[in-house]
Amino acid sequence: QVQLVESGGGSVQSGGSRRLSCVVSKYFYSNSYMAWFRQAPGKEREGVAAIGSSDSFTTYADSVKGRFTISREYATNTLYLQMNDLKPEDTAMYYCAADVVWWMLLPKYRNWGQGTQVTVSS
Repeated sequence: QVQLVESGGGSVQSGGSRRLSCVVSKYFYSNSYMAWFRQAPGKEREGVAAIGSSDSFTTYADSVKGRFTISREYATNTLYLQMNDLKPEDTAMYYCAADVVWWMLLPKYRNWGQGTQVTVSS
């Protein structure tokens, strides 16, 4: 079974930065496509950023372009989301997801972490 474990959430003031991490089961990590999603209370889950299995391509939601960066570190089986210039509207539970299919920002990935909360205060 694939395991994804997020960390790095917390509270930050508007304009601040935060880096989220997601450690993935080693046997699955190398060949998987991965993404970050977020879900605020009362809202649908939203794709934030996704990265290809060979880092050859990334895609971002318009709302985070220029502020968030997705990356992966193969040596530690870790997916990252660097979030800069955070805004109150970025407040949500953030989830990492993985699959062997490239779903881009669609919430169709078959493997999910438990989530980590990010709260941005104005």
